[in-house]
Amino acid sequence: MLYPFMTLNDETEIVHSESKNIDGREMVKVVVEKPVWGGFHSAACWLPDYRWENIQGFTSEEIQEYQELIQSVAHIIIELARDGGFDHAANL
Repeated sequence: MLYPFMTLNDETEIVHSESKNIDGREMVKVVVEKPVWGGFHSAACWLPDYRWENIQGFTSEEIQEYQELIQSVAHIIIELARDGGFDHAANL
């Protein structure tokens, strides 16, 4: 399941998975999707490694900008991933 995190001014959506235990490590998948004519540009970034995969349509400069944004809020994303996203956090 993916949880909404942020919508940027250009309608780019940033969502994240729940916290996952992968090979004994806590990991969170962050997905960036930007609507474009005829579809979406998209990419996934795994925290805490900042390992990018499935990059489609984004330039390396755009990925760098998203990397900087995600790094600045990674601690919030990881905490929300542990707690079930914003919706669950709002009910605590």
